[in-house]
Amino acid sequence: MAQPRRLVLGSTSPYRRQLLERLGLPFEVAAPSIEEQALPGESPADLALRLSVLKARSIRAENALVIGCDQAAALDGRLLGKPGSHDLALRQLRELSGKSAEFQTAVSLLDTRAGSLDSRVVACRVTFRSLDERRIESYLRREQPYDCAGSAKAEGLGIALIARIDTEDPTSLIGLPLIALTELLERAGMPVV
Repeated sequence: MAQPRRLVLGSTSPYRRQLLERLGLPFEVAAPSIEEQALPGESPADLALRLSVLKARSIRAENALVIGCDQAAALDGRLLGKPGSHDLALRQLRELSGKSAEFQTAVSLLDTRAGSLDSRVVACRVTFRSLDERRIESYLRREQPYDCAGSAKAEGLGIALIARIDTEDPTSLIGLPLIALTELLERAGMPVV
């Protein structure tokens, strides 16, 4: 009789871990080891997909389903990275004020036993409220979202900066599209319910 497969999340993100916990499946966490640089001319969707595949493949796990995921955000076709500092987050939020940004979140599921890989990319359009300097500064002091592309954590206080979210999978904005992942797990023989 074949051993049950392990489920491994190839991410150290606490946000992705919390999302995966919602599915109620036992899982392990492993840190992927890849370079996260965009290629010249690479679209946000292609970047997120390529990195999600590389992350899944970088995890060494036998008899496992390995989840790799990545997200890329863009404003007017220009990639928005993680700001890393207060000043850069301030600049991002000034640019995003009253505008819509595109977030592309990819999830890949690698079956290490079968050697197969399945992926999905989920688009999310986020429209920001018009933000004045006082509101941006207040938000940044309270949440310090310097590890978040677009500088607004929708799972936290950042939701107050957002006027509208359009997507088929609301968890995609936080970094792990659970509707898409549930479909991938089902196809791989690990139904969630």
